[in-house]
Amino acid sequence: MAGIGVFRIFDPKVRRHLISDEGEVVIDEVRQHWVVYSVPMLEVALAAALLLTMATTTIGVQPVLLAIVLVLLAHAFWQFLTHHRDRFVVTNMRVMRIRGVFSQTVATTPIARVLDITLKKPIIGRVLGYGHFVFESAAQDQGFREIRWVSRPDDRDLTIQRVIQRTGLRASASVDVLQGDEDSDDDGTGPIGMDSAQEVGGAYAPVTATTKTTTPEARPAPSSGGAKSIFNSERGNWSDED
Repeated sequence: MAGIGVFRIFDPKVRRHLISDEGEVVIDEVRQHWVVYSVPMLEVALAAALLLTMATTTIGVQPVLLAIVLVLLAHAFWQFLTHHRDRFVVTNMRVMRIRGVFSQTVATTPIARVLDITLKKPIIGRVLGYGHFVFESAAQDQGFREIRWVSRPDDRDLTIQRVIQRTGLRASASVDVLQGDEDSDDDGTGPIGMDSAQEVGGAYAPVTATTKTTTPEARPAPSSGGAKSIFNSERGNWSDED
């Protein structure tokens, strides 16, 4: 339990960097592969061997060995903290990289700006299960040029691609909705349909089409020697009736 408490003290606390009121959640929090701790562990093993040598030897080099042991342990502890606090975080809105021991650096970029991702897996990485991500897009300016020692790289790559895809689909749907609204305004009921709308008191009101009915002009009935003249509506002329 004490070891867990020590880990919590040095945890970078990713959750406090989230925009919780906007619904941001962590999709994946990527820790570095365990292989990065191999060098610190070797330094600790070497320090332990030197301590054993100090306890079993009578040569007067104990002060020198003790100084070497302290340097090895300090460097191993620093390397451990550096790797432990280096996190790559994928949320539903953006990607972040949090690193640093005493001074912390938080680099972030919207997920929509992550365009090109290259996954590199060396031979030893394929055996041990790690890889390196290389971002070839605008994200490289914010500290995302290369994310190294990523464990389970294939799963992480699929996760990032899914988030990018979902974000792109949402953006496309928003554009389609906006375009649909513009198209609906072309029917003469909004500001875009200027050919069929008129501005009245600062607002746009549709023009009501009216149909003018033309009736035959009233004209005097021609007379033809006392004969009775009538108007034939089908032919549109006057005719004499005997």
